[in-house]
Amino acid sequence: MTLIYGHRGARAEAPENTLPSFQKALDAGVTRVELDLHLSADQQLMVIHDPTLKRTTGLRGKVAQHTAAELTRMDARLGLPGWPTPCPIPTLEQLLQACPQIEHYQLEVKSGSERQSRIVLNAIMALVERYQLHDKVVVTSASRTLLRYAKRSGFALPTGLVEEYGLLNPLKSARRYGCQYLILNWKLCNAERLRQAQAQGLHVSVWTVNDAARMQQLINMGVDSLITDYPARAMEVSQGRG
Repeated sequence: MTLIYGHRGARAEAPENTLPSFQKALDAGVTRVELDLHLSADQQLMVIHDPTLKRTTGLRGKVAQHTAAELTRMDARLGLPGWPTPCPIPTLEQLLQACPQIEHYQLEVKSGSERQSRIVLNAIMALVERYQLHDKVVVTSASRTLLRYAKRSGFALPTGLVEEYGLLNPLKSARRYGCQYLILNWKLCNAERLRQAQAQGLHVSVWTVNDAARMQQLINMGVDSLITDYPARAMEVSQGRG
């Protein structure tokens, strides 16, 4: 059975990576979500995709230049024009508190240096322990630096390689960094690659899958999970109602 993850909540239906967006996914019956993390100036985990504020808040500057208290007062609804009410940038902890119904998280870390990787992974682990989420989290990243550090440091949670372009063999890379998940751009997913990855014990998740026919094609192919901006549509397709 193919699992459904809401991409940044329900990105096409509510402002991405905000509490209303994750609630939209839950309202559709999707209890698994993918989201993005950046560090604030005071090293809190903020749920936001870009390193800068412009696209979703209209403000200048970088996420890392502001404290969590400042960021949670910013309105991040510009990603979906026409949304009627303010949508603050949430901390990861605020999301955990607001949506306890979420059963699994793909936490995509937008990280560069090894120092940043250490801080982010320690912060994630602290929240996982506080909220008893050990079986509910995989930390994913396109950053080889972060994945290398996670492996070398004996990080206790599953990790996943996010692969968009496939310039290097994604299966070899996932193995090299000790990943349990392979998060593929759907264009990189074919039956042979899927078969090889699953034979090596990898959970294959594909993104961002929004077209109903493509959802059905990938489900038929046997992907382990798909990530979508339209959780309600994906649920209909996966349940044979699409």
